This record gives sequence, structure tokens and C-alpha cells, in this order.
Amino acid sequence: MRSFLFLLLTGLMGLPVLTAQPTGISADRRHLTDASGRPFLWLGDTAWELFHILDVDEATHYLETRARQGFTVIQAVILAENDGLRRPNANGDVPLENLDPTRPVEAYFQHVDRIVEKATQLGLTMALLPTWGDKLETNHPGAGPVIFTPENARIYGEFLGARYRAQPVVWVLGGDRNVDSEENLAIWRAMAEGLRAGDGGRHLITYHPRGASTSAYFLHREPWLDFNMYQSGHGQRKDLVFRYNLELAQYQPEKPFLNGEPAYEDIPVRFWDYLDWSDPQRTPAGVLDEDGLIVQPAHFEAGFFEPLDVRVSAYWSLLSGACGHTYGHNAVWQMYKPGQPLAIPTLTDWREALARPGAEDIRHLHDLLASRPWGRLQPRQDVLYGLNPPDGAHLRAAVDAEGSFLLVYAPGGRDISLRLEALRGERVVAWWFNPRNGATTYIETLPAAGIHTFALPEGGPDWVLVVDAAGAGFGPPGTRR
Repeated sequence: MRSFLFLLLTGLMGLPVLTAQPTGISADRRHLTDASGRPFLWLGDTAWELFHILDVDEATHYLETRARQGFTVIQAVILAENDGLRRPNANGDVPLENLDPTRPVEAYFQHVDRIVEKATQLGLTMALLPTWGDKLETNHPGAGPVIFTPENARIYGEFLGARYRAQPVVWVLGGDRNVDSEENLAIWRAMAEGLRAGDGGRHLITYHPRGASTSAYFLHREPWLDFNMYQSGHGQRKDLVFRYNLELAQYQPEKPFLNGEPAYEDIPVRFWDYLDWSDPQRTPAGVLDEDGLIVQPAHFEAGFFEPLDVRVSAYWSLLSGACGHTYGHNAVWQMYKPGQPLAIPTLTDWREALARPGAEDIRHLHDLLASRPWGRLQPRQDVLYGLNPPDGAHLRAAVDAEGSFLLVYAPGGRDISLRLEALRGERVVAWWFNPRNGATTYIETLPAAGIHTFALPEGGPDWVLVVDAAGAGFGPPGTRR
């Protein structure tokens, strides 16, 4: 029944179906797969405070919006970051009795249950963080408090694994913390063992590290770590995120990988340079209005991450070997409501932020990949001809392993010269795909030989060049097959 509902919903939303639940790893160790062995595309959103801040109706609105926009995964935290153990949820419930992980509060978890079930009905996979990392003793303390030991972590993990055994979830340990001691490694191991005992090994497990880090640095050979996650973070525009992929592709044994926290749309660049963490308002008087929203953006001298930053991170990642990508928005991760305690100041509340351009661009990315056999893509920088330094105009290319199509992402500033012999057959069909609105422009049909230069169209900044083998029978990029 659920499969039928998912097909119906995605049909009504005009979205291609990219399968609904990751349950395994592909034979080539590059992708997550569904129960039928088909590649699953992780297009995630960071909704860390979803269970903590929103009521069920609000959460339903959020989930329906993200499903309509082409997202496939929602990342949310059960024991949340922003004082999630002591500050009640929207129903007035805290998650644990007396801060004890072995004594979960049923009403709180029923609230989590309802939201997880709603996501499942919409064909979304919940990537559940059992806890934010500040509930362990680490080198980067947060609101906490520290409550976990190896003993209670295993009990808590087994409780969660059993409770969500039948739901299409992925487990994400870590919560913005690296493994910085033998003690917290023992806790994460125990929690993973508990999850496996509770769910019978049905669900994949990964780990969410701090910025500019990957789970592989600490955990790659842990048997419970099914795929690697990295966080490129919020430090610079056009961060060269593909460098993580190139590194992770060298690890043995091979495991899939993805960016679980890139630069969030509308978050200040290097926000930590402009905030006073000892002040509840975080900023000098006048920077925020009475609702806690930013009214003097010039205070953040480095500016804010924009939709282009979001697209660059996503396309650079996916065309350099990642099995998916996660989007984020500064107001949405914290589900900011006017007047609530501040984490990082925002430009809008969470509702308005849902329709920001970077989020809408995920729909176009979804449609582009779904219009081709994206699961066969392999990074192929060798098809590019000419200088291509790792700067803000850097080109990334990927080619179908069977030679039926290739994609090149150009963030602007550099035309694309291609060796066309990578595609099968004698002729190829070239298209421009606009990642900002999903529009497609036919360029030309030409011989699959030699080097051809494609000048970027006006009206950029960024474009995707799609070149198909003429005999492959594809329609315009972004249209359903």
C-alpha cells in the first residue's frame, strides 16, 4: 500500500520516482540502494530541530513542502541541540525522565513517531540522529548536559532500533562532533551496537562530524559504519567540496560518501566571527528586530551564503562521486520562530525560508538526474580539455559508465571544451540545462569525435551541459523518462 501511495503522491507532484528507502550498499560500493538493488539518491535537508520545535501540523507542512521540492531524505535529531533535554517540545514534553537515556518519555516519542510516519507516507526517508553530540563529553561542549555512558548508550540505541525497526530510516550518529577520545568512541560503538540489536541490522548507519571533517577520519574501519558523511561547513564561498570526495574515494574498503552539511543558504559566512555566544541576542543592539530577525545584515561583513553557493556545492559533490547531497537553510535547521531563543540569527522564520531559491533548485537537480540513468555516472575529468584550476570557475564532469550521456557543471566564468569520444556512437546531442529554473535549451547534434567548445550562455551564472549519445533515446534533460 505504501508503495502505491508513494507512486500516487509523486505522480501528483510531477516528480519522477527515485525510490523511497535506502536499505543497502551497491556492489561497486559507490551508492546506497533500495530493497531491489536500485541506486537511491540522497537529496537531504537539515531539519535538526524538527521534533523539538514543530507540532505535528507544522511538521506536516514542512514535510509536504520538501517532498514537493524533490527532497528524498530529512535529517533530524531526537535529542536536539538547542537545550533539547530540558526545553520541552511543542507539546510540553521532554524526551527523558531525569535526563536518563534508559527512561524515555513515551509522550515525547509518540510525537517523534507521528512525524516519522508522516514522512514515510510522503515517500521521505528520515535520517535520524539519536542525539546531538553535546550530550557526550567532547572537546566542543554545548548546551548538553552530558548524559551518555557506554552502558546507557547501548540501552538507548536498542530502544530506538526496536521502536523504528519497521520504518524506513537511516541512523546518523555523531551530531556535529568528532571522535576525540577513546571514551566517546566507546559510547558511539555501544550506541551503534544497540541500534543493530534493536532493529536487527535493517537500517544503515553513518556519522555526522564537525565542519571540515569526515567520518572516515575516525571511523572508516568500524564495521557498523555503512557509509561516510562529511561536513564541508560554513567557512567560505564556493568551497571546493569535491576535494573531500577525491580523498574519500581512496579509502579502503570502499564506502559510499556524501556531504551531510554544506554551507546553509542565508547563513552568514563564517558566522562565528560575528557572534557573542555569551549574549542571548548574539549580536549588538539594533542588529536584530524585536522578533529576533536580522535587520542590519551589514553587521555580517562577509555576507551570506546565496543560492549559487548551494548549487555549486550540490553539483560539484554529485559529479565527483558522492552518492547524494544535503541542503540546509539557516532558519529551517533550527525551525526558527519569532521570539524563540536564538541559536544563529536568521533573516526569516522557518516558514518563509521553505521557499528560498536554493531549496527550490533541489527540484531541478532531482529532475535532471531522474531524467537519465544517474546511478551509472562516474567522475571523468579527463573528458575536459584545457586548463581547469580548482577555483570558483572550476568545471566538474561525470560520464555514464555505458557511454550514453555526460554532465558538466560550470559555475560560471569558464567555457567548456570537451573530448566527445567518451560517448558511444557516431553522433551526440548537446543541451544546456538551467539549474536555476529547470529550463532546457537544445544546442546542436554533432559528431562524437574531436574536441568541441561550448560557450556558456548569457543569463548565468551557472549552467549544466548535458551531452547524450544520439542513439540513447533520451528526451530533453529534466523531463521524465
